[in-house]
Amino acid sequence: MCPPSALEQLSSSQAPGQEIFPNARTDIPACVPTDPLSLAAYAYVRAHLHPLILAHSLRTYIHAKTLSVAPEYAPWHTSAHLPLLFVACMFHDMGTSAVCDGPQRFEVEGADAAAAFIASHAPDTPKSDVHEVWVAIALHTSPGIAERISILARLVHGAVLADFHMSHPDACVDQKDVEAAERAFPRGEIEKVLGDEVAVQAEQAQQPERKAPPATWPGELLRSKRENPGWAGVNKGLLFSYGR
Repeated sequence: MCPPSALEQLSSSQAPGQEIFPNARTDIPACVPTDPLSLAAYAYVRAHLHPLILAHSLRTYIHAKTLSVAPEYAPWHTSAHLPLLFVACMFHDMGTSAVCDGPQRFEVEGADAAAAFIASHAPDTPKSDVHEVWVAIALHTSPGIAERISILARLVHGAVLADFHMSHPDACVDQKDVEAAERAFPRGEIEKVLGDEVAVQAEQAQQPERKAPPATWPGELLRSKRENPGWAGVNKGLLFSYGR
């Protein structure tokens, strides 16, 4: 499990290319909520995630916040729940980071990390809300389940789909808003970067089939990497999940 951290960790263990987000200690993006939990989460995630995955996570939060105003997503738009929505979005790919690289699927490692982080930085958070965050992260690559298991899981899943430009009833974000988010946080080669991070992590695991079980999104990425050893483009297994 990825250990919890405080704001001081911002200056250490940064991912290569982190200059995409310079001076993050003072130049925090305007979309980041200003409560202590959100600020600590941003600092921690920024210190450890690949910068393009960080940008994807911020765009996912922007889309989730936009979607959350719909009545069916209550209460996740309220000020009391917005920090938890932010944590769910920022940690949804945290399992791809080296600091959170454990034996479980990257989604589960990210979910465990988020739960531990909330427990450390906001210990009075109701256990039911922490569980909602855990479920949303653990199931964000599980179409057909994420939409029905909980409100937050449906919201995060829809926001991820919106960032990957997927047509889906839960991903109805206006194209102008999508473009604005991408101007603020350029997507670069996020599909290639994310697919490679998951596949390489699984391939190097002591138990690859536990890290990337068959018939899962990580499993398909690992299978494709093994079947196409000379392929330098976007992992061909990327389209397996995310509701595509």
